[in-house]
Amino acid sequence: MRRFLPLLALAALPLALSPALFSGLPSALASGSAAPVRAPVSRPASARPPVLRPVVTARYAHDRTAFTQGLQYLGGGHYLESTGQVGESDVRVSELRGAKVLWRTPLAPALPQAFGEGAAQLGGTVYQLTWQDGVALTYDARTLKETGRHRYSGEGWGLTHDGKSLIMSNGSASLVWRDPKTFEVQRSVQVTDQGQPVRNLNELEYVQGSVYANVWLTDRIARIHPQTGRVLNWIDVSALTREVSAAATKQGQALSFDDVPNGIAFVPERGTLLLTGKRWPTLFEVKVPGLGLKVEGTKN
Repeated sequence: MRRFLPLLALAALPLALSPALFSGLPSALASGSAAPVRAPVSRPASARPPVLRPVVTARYAHDRTAFTQGLQYLGGGHYLESTGQVGESDVRVSELRGAKVLWRTPLAPALPQAFGEGAAQLGGTVYQLTWQDGVALTYDARTLKETGRHRYSGEGWGLTHDGKSLIMSNGSASLVWRDPKTFEVQRSVQVTDQGQPVRNLNELEYVQGSVYANVWLTDRIARIHPQTGRVLNWIDVSALTREVSAAATKQGQALSFDDVPNGIAFVPERGTLLLTGKRWPTLFEVKVPGLGLKVEGTKN
């Protein structure tokens, strides 16, 4: 997607590279309410954020053709996913166990040349971004039928919400909060690590008062303070990338240069994260020691 980099070059990117380079479900399965928010621990702006490594607790099959752009757990063992590529983009709801697609709406009939991007469900509405068309589509969360469109300037990459506002990335170091009814900008924040901008922010997830972001073309996830924009932690997912790359090669379907990590979803009933990538054969459920994610009750 977007600019391309050889896979070998991606694999060679060290963890310490400068950041300057760097629900279609019954509504009972997903509440649009905000999770309890605890203020992230504050650190000096010059402090190096800790690097955490996830521990895999479960592995699930994932559609190998899905060029994952957005991911959100809906409850009840289902997740929302949006995919990219012109003519292949869609928004779908799938079963976590078995990866069976339950509902799916392709983007092409509505926008034939559009490249689908991030998606999020807030309340009874699913929102889906497009890369360079400046259009956000809305869908009824129970049917995935289109209900409207919003315009925005610039590119669309990742999307999540904090229970009240949508939070969007555009490939830069900026995160933008938007009104879910009008899509108007409410505020923005620049993401930094030790004072340097962290560009290429991609798929997003808001979890317990922090924003998590894949950083395109890296094996890193940033945990970001939503008020200051500072990176509080890095999550190193390189071991997951190596595992899926080896498995895909063994199956005779090696990952291509743009099959990078992308996709973060919080599972509140277990206090875990779901992590995957573009055209990855596996969706991982992980715990991240040191992150302090709490188990939450759900309204399923």
